[in-house]
Amino acid sequence: MYQTRHDITRTFLAILFIGALIGTSIWILKPFLGAAIWAVTIVTATWPLMAAIQRRLWKRRSLAVLVMTIVLLCVLVIPFWLAIGTIVSNADRIAGWVKSLAYFELPPPPEWLGRIPVLGGDIVMAWENSALAGINDFVKKLAPYGGNVIRWFISEVGGFGVLLLQFLLTVAFSALLYATGEQTASRIMQFGRRLAGPRGEHSVLLAGQAVRGVALGVVVTALAQSILAGIGLAIAQIPFAAVLTAVAFMLAIAQVGPMPVLIPAVIWLYATSSPGWGTFLLVWTLVVGTMDNFLRPVLIRKGADLPLLLIFTGVVGGLVAFGLIGIFVGPVVLAVAHTLLSAWIDEDIDETESVIPNGA
Repeated sequence: MYQTRHDITRTFLAILFIGALIGTSIWILKPFLGAAIWAVTIVTATWPLMAAIQRRLWKRRSLAVLVMTIVLLCVLVIPFWLAIGTIVSNADRIAGWVKSLAYFELPPPPEWLGRIPVLGGDIVMAWENSALAGINDFVKKLAPYGGNVIRWFISEVGGFGVLLLQFLLTVAFSALLYATGEQTASRIMQFGRRLAGPRGEHSVLLAGQAVRGVALGVVVTALAQSILAGIGLAIAQIPFAAVLTAVAFMLAIAQVGPMPVLIPAVIWLYATSSPGWGTFLLVWTLVVGTMDNFLRPVLIRKGADLPLLLIFTGVVGGLVAFGLIGIFVGPVVLAVAHTLLSAWIDEDIDETESVIPNGA
């Protein structure tokens, strides 16, 4: 009878070698991780759309991939190219505007504002309460930090060229995944099965639901709100509407919403004697600012129900870790980790309860 001997030194060195190999690979791939994760998110959420386009284009995958790539370029790269380019090129001017808030004084509400049906009295009361609450002093204290915020944003962007390269890499990875989607999904399922059997396959499916939940429930809602906000700002002739639209999109991704961008624009219009445009933008703000209350739940039902605090943390942490593209990557990574951890905990609890006899 032979007894199996365990060579601890060989086992330790094997684990050390594998860990070093994995760590080195991640280190080499780190510049591409953000774009790759975001590409997986986009492809996972839009795969049904790509399949529908392929059916209409004589079932030609190459034509469908070409159409989706062009759409991604128009939706993802070009708007951010214009918006971020405007922020970078006008950073000093924007910082000067923010510093000018040191001389800001909230004017009294115009008389006609109280004559607005239903909402007039409440708006006037909120205006006067804001003035009494010391909003002027608050804005003046905030003004000196405006330049620092702008400079921090520019440093986090890391240069317009690097950001544009990240978006182009995202589009390129997305095109590759569209072309080889079935094979890639099959390999991922095989990896999950090889790693943990049926539980591994289930974990892969849960991860896909989490990715779809972020893409549909968070990104699509934020995109819809920011586009409508940008249209309203452009119609009302607000300066730097593209920049404000980009900021509104980031705030919407972070679950703050576009209101911090739209409300100051409304006040600015009233303060510059443009009550007509101010009223228009006020009504537009109420519509855009509240649309996420019914749009997000509808979209989230198609993906995964995720805590808003997790999304906010992912946005902030992703921005610090990966730069601007991290506002997309951070929520995806945390959502997948949260979903898998919750499934593992619930599965362990279910197994424990099944072992304990009823009535024990």
